[in-house]
Amino acid sequence: MTQQRTLTLITYAPALMGKDGRTVDVIHGIEKALPGLRLKWRLSGSGRPIALPQRDAWLVESIEDGGFPIVCNGDKSYPVMVSGMENSGLFTAGGQPQFEVHAEMPLDEPVIAASAAVLEAVAEGARAFWGCATPYAAKVDIAYQTAPTLQGPPSPRRGLPALKLFQHIRSPEIPYYLGWLNYWSAAATKTIGFPDPARDAELLTRARRTPSGGWVVQLTDAPLDLDNPAHLDALKRAYERFPAIGGRDSP
Repeated sequence: MTQQRTLTLITYAPALMGKDGRTVDVIHGIEKALPGLRLKWRLSGSGRPIALPQRDAWLVESIEDGGFPIVCNGDKSYPVMVSGMENSGLFTAGGQPQFEVHAEMPLDEPVIAASAAVLEAVAEGARAFWGCATPYAAKVDIAYQTAPTLQGPPSPRRGLPALKLFQHIRSPEIPYYLGWLNYWSAAATKTIGFPDPARDAELLTRARRTPSGGWVVQLTDAPLDLDNPAHLDALKRAYERFPAIGGRDSP
């Protein structure tokens, strides 16, 4: 699997509390969203898959420093990997630690078809504030929007707007950036002002409500490709529509 043909997913949620069952909810949700997938292996120090016959119990017992180790499908030719980590309050909106779930999987037709359900499952399982799923190539461009970087002033590519560092955004309910598929919790949608039936008619044709009252919003029908002018325009329009995203509407 090359990075160019990888779907990357991340969600941001309140920090885990002890042996938190949200870890198991996340993994069960992904398996349900992708029928036939079984995330019942961990990785050895050398990267060799090791079976987990008691996976759920292992997941809870393996929570350490606010996260959990990589679990995968044990198939090196078609790798699906999921892990969790705690991000210190020094580097998050609102100054509180957050639980981040990271996942990578092949960007093929079955995953594309199930991608909205996968993002919803991870985000709802983690009780996330927000999250997104984006092809790796587009995610690289989007990463250049965060400002300032260690290398100096922001240098967004392709005319995309500069975004604030995460810790300079006032609330954890405000998404740091946009992706191809975007999960916004009920609190996040209220904060950014979605949906507005008049202004969001197009987005609503590619949006789905979640059981918790949040939304999964898809910017383009096909996976986001910023070499495609129509896709780049869709991303720019979404940033114009939601100036709170990336902290751009506050000093």
